[in-house]
Amino acid sequence: MKILYGVQGTGNGHIARARAMSCALKDRGIDVDYLFSGRDADKYFSMEEFGAYQTRKGLSFETENGQVSYLKTIQNNSLTELYREIKNCDLSDYDLVLNDFEPITAWAAKRQKKTCISISHQNAFKHSVPLKGANWVDKRLIHHFAPSNYSIGLHWYHFEQDILPPIVHSVDYQIEQENFILVYLPFENSNEICNLLFRFASYQFVCFHPSVNKVETIGSIELRPLSHESFQSHLHRCNGVIANGGFELPSEALTLGKKLLLKPLSGQFEQQSNVATLDGLGLASSMDFLDASKVRLWLDDKPGEKVVYPNVAQAIAEWVHNGQWDTQDKLCRALWERVDFPSYVSNI
Repeated sequence: MKILYGVQGTGNGHIARARAMSCALKDRGIDVDYLFSGRDADKYFSMEEFGAYQTRKGLSFETENGQVSYLKTIQNNSLTELYREIKNCDLSDYDLVLNDFEPITAWAAKRQKKTCISISHQNAFKHSVPLKGANWVDKRLIHHFAPSNYSIGLHWYHFEQDILPPIVHSVDYQIEQENFILVYLPFENSNEICNLLFRFASYQFVCFHPSVNKVETIGSIELRPLSHESFQSHLHRCNGVIANGGFELPSEALTLGKKLLLKPLSGQFEQQSNVATLDGLGLASSMDFLDASKVRLWLDDKPGEKVVYPNVAQAIAEWVHNGQWDTQDKLCRALWERVDFPSYVSNI
């Protein structure tokens, strides 16, 4: 079996999920090529896992100062170029397309009548799960941005729906926890982040940000450039995480038992829904802006508790390999039976 795996490259969460799937698919002996879109080719990092991967422009949302900029989004995207990329995407050498909210490979599969299986957190919003801030356009995009024959949604809780637990790329670093807070707010202005954290001089912070080019220490804040390996090492060692409202980083933090403070990207319903969901489950605290009072309360809060999720990537890889793609409900039940929540969320 030869697969083309299309991955939305706008956020690092999609890439982290693809990294976990890459390991699982490789273990099954499946031959996979990767195509990433939504980010400039020179902005990808730590991509060794994907071999000779391809990149395309695709479509992506543009952000400015912690919120979606619709003007920049319109200016920096071209539907004509997207159509050209879809038309030129030749799938004749592939038996199957896997897709993580990536439009080029999804629409190419539809045009060329090639089976496409979509695996993403966005697919969970096609079901009855908590939703906040979604307008009519958002709902249409969820259903039509990256069409597929089979759709697998991922979420932190099942909500009695046919969705799967998160795919988490687990790496056992065997290192001790240290007394610092990991900060990853890539959509916020780095100066504003530092001004917020300067108020808590008795705490140590390690902040990864795309605008940082070299490791630098300013007071109690250590600023670091983006690096998958370094970030994972710090994630395992920290005693808490302050982040935006993506899906993959909170999933990793939950499995490690790290307490979470999340600030959703304004104007992005997925992040708003994610933060509201984790807040409602009691698995994270939230703030609507860089709120010093919320940070203070959270810093004094008790440590987090682990959520134990099974190896979802391995289960999906086996399911894909077996070819019985109409048995998704069985896959869902089998995986949720192996999830272990803290006691305060077990009876939701």
